[in-house]
Amino acid sequence: MNILELKNINLQINGNKILDNLSMDFWEGYIHAIVGPNGVGKTTVGNLIMGLEGYRDFEGDLLFKNRTIKKLNLYERAKRGITMAWQEPARFEGLTVENFIKAGAKNKNRKTVERALEKVGMDPDDYITRAVDKSLSGGERKKIELASILAIDPKLVILDEPDSGIDVASLKNIFDTIQSLKENGASVILITHSLEVLKQAEHAFLLCSGTLLTKGSAEKIGSYFEDKCIPCNHKNKPDKNGVKL
Repeated sequence: MNILELKNINLQINGNKILDNLSMDFWEGYIHAIVGPNGVGKTTVGNLIMGLEGYRDFEGDLLFKNRTIKKLNLYERAKRGITMAWQEPARFEGLTVENFIKAGAKNKNRKTVERALEKVGMDPDDYITRAVDKSLSGGERKKIELASILAIDPKLVILDEPDSGIDVASLKNIFDTIQSLKENGASVILITHSLEVLKQAEHAFLLCSGTLLTKGSAEKIGSYFEDKCIPCNHKNKPDKNGVKL
């Protein structure tokens, strides 16, 4: 069963076509990945699904659990269980880690906060009273953001470059968190240009110039990382030496 469908999406921003007749179907309870080089529209897809300003005026349709959500804003989509963690996590001057996680948590108690922090590899005693501000590294803020998503208990999670700013030692915590989201009943979309992140997915899409080039198993799409491209008819396709024709 599909939890989310993009149907013939066309999106222009400032007169430039960013998404070109893009159709994608995401299966409920699966971990999906969206792969491709920088600038092909991966993050745009996430922003469109989430309903950010500037990404709702598009042609085509967006279905969540077989119902259109095209006209819904970010907050209305969040109420339906859709959430997103961005590549660069936000700072909230003056807001403690505990209150940040509690803000959207299904169960607003300290134990929920502690469990979520432990799940992403953070000691609650070291972080729960700290502020979500510049005193935290980007990697720390990213893990706290993931902890907040765990506490939300969402239906659909979009993670934009979940390994960005994360040290190698913490990657296992991030990958364990992705699996925990699935085990808790969430469908997950990973936006990535990392082979290691792709390996966490069960199904993947490869984008090129705002359109779907191919889809299939993570193993199949992983071949993209060997050549940084796969055969296609795009006008900018590289030759075997990586030089654009």
